[in-house]
Amino acid sequence: MDWIACGVLGGQRLPMSNAAVRHLTVDAESADQRLDNFLLRELKGAPKTLIYRIIRSGEVRVNKARARADTRLQAGDDVRLPPVRLPERRIDLAPATAPARQFPVLYEDEWLLAIDKPAGVAVHGGSGVSSGVIEQLRQARPGPAWLELVHRLDRETSGVLLVAKRRSALRRLQDQFRERSTGKTYLALVRGEWPAARQVIDVPLHKYLLPDGERRVRVTDARDPLGQRSISLVQVLGEVHAPAGWPADAPGMTLLAVTIKTGRTHQIRVHLAHAGHPIAGDDKYGDFAWNRLLTRLGLKRMFLHAWRLRIRHPATEQELQLHAPLPPELADWSNVQRFF
Repeated sequence: MDWIACGVLGGQRLPMSNAAVRHLTVDAESADQRLDNFLLRELKGAPKTLIYRIIRSGEVRVNKARARADTRLQAGDDVRLPPVRLPERRIDLAPATAPARQFPVLYEDEWLLAIDKPAGVAVHGGSGVSSGVIEQLRQARPGPAWLELVHRLDRETSGVLLVAKRRSALRRLQDQFRERSTGKTYLALVRGEWPAARQVIDVPLHKYLLPDGERRVRVTDARDPLGQRSISLVQVLGEVHAPAGWPADAPGMTLLAVTIKTGRTHQIRVHLAHAGHPIAGDDKYGDFAWNRLLTRLGLKRMFLHAWRLRIRHPATEQELQLHAPLPPELADWSNVQRFF
């Protein structure tokens, strides 16, 4: 049976558009995109379970032939979609729109946009967040411009964030992240004195959900079938002097530059905490008693900042070195600007 979803107005079901077979021609901007990703964009509002069901059943055809979810489409391909009923639109008595917001621009051309994301802002809406960076950018830049996130940062992490302005740019940049050919370096302030000789953390991570649905990550070992290999390279930038009011018996602090070779969820936070040096202000994996002391002395956020990102330009293949300076609420608090 076709999946049916209804628009809502005061809890009442609304009429649906008539479902019918559709044929789509893949344009140049969508070339080399996976079939499942192509359908997720074309069938907005459809759940992923539906997308993968109609692909597995053979109801979706590419050039009249069955195709798999990971089939790469080419410009000019004919994609047949089966009759699928989707809501014409959702109607709300008081529709919520994302507030328009611009962010500091680190780099921009016709292909991509690199911004300096502040801490405390999610990269996209969802999970109790009405809107994030991408929705706010779209509101601030109305018109035909196409904007899509290339990667993600945790809500409380600041720094370099990439946004694609063309589908082809999105695909090529995401390929670089999948192939681990990018260079992503973060700044992290951690508890204690980091041993300078420890420069590599190669510990697999396992992602799981808490009973309330919130995601968490823990270290695991090679025997765990759900474990993912995760590699972080650590460089000590120096010891950070304690601020005024720091108790004599409180642990010291070290500023680290951490380059991730794999982009796992919460990778740096879990790796550093597992090593016995949690990140300052980390409310998920940190030292909560230490965090309370830091808060009293003025640190109001987690000290993790996406500092540098090295990529190849999606059109020219030239190397781009993107850099987001340490924000004042971190630099001023810890006097770390002396390291740069």
